[in-house]
Amino acid sequence: MSAKEEEEQIRDNQEEILNNERVDEENSEKEFGEAEPIDPIEKLENDILEEKNQYLRLYAEFENFRRRTAKERIELISTASADIIKDILTILDDFERAIQSNEKAEDLTAVKEGFHILHNKLAKILEGKGLKSFDSLGQKFDADKHEAIAQVPVEEKNKKGTVIDVVEKGYALNEKIIRHPKVVVGN
Repeated sequence: MSAKEEEEQIRDNQEEILNNERVDEENSEKEFGEAEPIDPIEKLENDILEEKNQYLRLYAEFENFRRRTAKERIELISTASADIIKDILTILDDFERAIQSNEKAEDLTAVKEGFHILHNKLAKILEGKGLKSFDSLGQKFDADKHEAIAQVPVEEKNKKGTVIDVVEKGYALNEKIIRHPKVVVGN
């Protein structure tokens, strides 16, 4: 093929493409007709309907999310205690064995030692879960940390406003106080 023949073939192809585009435009005008001008009120109503549908979908999606997270939270709370209960069951078993052996035991020091072992085992398990006891004896009374159940008169000035006795220990779980210590304060 010569250069002239190639140029003629390219021109023929271009003309054919242009003709096809014109035919497509004419067909589309026949199919759809000329676009009718849209009434502004009708356009606004359509926009409002579209926005309302989007709002309803978003609201439904949020409600589904809320229900799903509430369900997950309930499941988490119900299974969260299973871990600690499983650990405490070993101590319950130890108590049952201790009760059985205490019925036959005549040595009081062995019984006392057994209770200390059980206490230490339980304390270690709870510390592993983030529980810490705190001692308040001799500290200044702080209403945010302590619960005063009584006041006793003291003669020494340095003991006034301080914790004289601890009736119940206080406990914190992961640095948050879950039980305030019940204390006696010097007055």
